[in-house]
Amino acid sequence: MQCCDGNGDTRADLRETGWAAPANPTTRRAVADALADISLLQLVLVAVTALFASVVGGVAGYGTGALMPLVLVPMVGAAPVVPIIAISALFTNVSRAIAFYRFVDGRRALLVTFIAGFTCVVGAYGYTLLNNRGALIVIGAMLALSVPLRRILKARSATLGDTGLGVSAAGYGLLTGGTTGSGVILVSLLLAAGLEGAAVVATDAVISIAMAVVKISMFGFSGIITPQVIALALLIGVIAFPGAFLAKLLVEHLPVKVHTAMLDAVVVIGALAMIAQAVRS
Repeated sequence: MQCCDGNGDTRADLRETGWAAPANPTTRRAVADALADISLLQLVLVAVTALFASVVGGVAGYGTGALMPLVLVPMVGAAPVVPIIAISALFTNVSRAIAFYRFVDGRRALLVTFIAGFTCVVGAYGYTLLNNRGALIVIGAMLALSVPLRRILKARSATLGDTGLGVSAAGYGLLTGGTTGSGVILVSLLLAAGLEGAAVVATDAVISIAMAVVKISMFGFSGIITPQVIALALLIGVIAFPGAFLAKLLVEHLPVKVHTAMLDAVVVIGALAMIAQAVRS
């Protein structure tokens, strides 16, 4: 099911494409109806991608927000993607936080969360004002830029103190509020702040949980959290939950460079395809 290319904001796009909330969205029948237009094969593809992305995210600290849009956009359009991933992120990041809880850097987690939370609200509100074409361009551009940005930040080996981390967190919050795939930015900031290995994964998970709560609150207030969004988010979240524990087993054995290179290729190709689709529409 594709979103139309009409004018209007994200809420209008959701209504026009069948994503409008019914009168009683909490019933079991509403959840079944929410997935009625998505084939079983598509649901299996979503589930497999969610599990794979969760494992990748548990190893590298990012991956779910970069990979899931490549599967979701062709199925449901761009407008619902950020809300879907925001809700599912609660599952994936909670499992990651539990698996790596001993390595959480509480001080830096609080610093980034406090500052990024304010700008995240601004970014999330801006996303609700986009039409489907705008959402497609924003998501595609962010994903495409995430790969060279990660490489540039890594090559520069920048070092951030608390002040630099706080200033950078403001920019991260703005991007993560209105896009998906910005997890690579947070990982780069934590690395620059001196965190390593499992501490990056664990601290990233805690911060991401807080950002997901902020985004869900804004999207709920704006009326774009619908039964369809919730149903797909729950499917992704439940399937992806064990991924962090699988990642914990792999983290010391899987060559990070190999899966990072594969992830970069998939993300760039998919992102360019999204932008091309938006230009053609």
